[in-house]
Amino acid sequence: MRILVINNDGGGFADYTEVPDGLTVQQLFQRQIPGGKPENYLIRVNRQPVPPSQVLQDGDRISLSPVKIEGA
Repeated sequence: MRILVINNDGGGFADYTEVPDGLTVQQLFQRQIPGGKPENYLIRVNRQPVPPSQVLQDGDRISLSPVKIEGA
């Protein structure tokens, strides 16, 4: 399935990516930000806060934004 990932960490980027069916928000986070701590990020799916166990659906838009920006 195809989802839009918006990563606001560092320089930031947004791109569509293919992920397997049944992937959870937590699994996607670990793929996108290896070694990152989910509690340090505001994670939203389709502009709504979600639990880490939520299963992603085709066409979802997920945004990962750090709650504190280093150096700021």
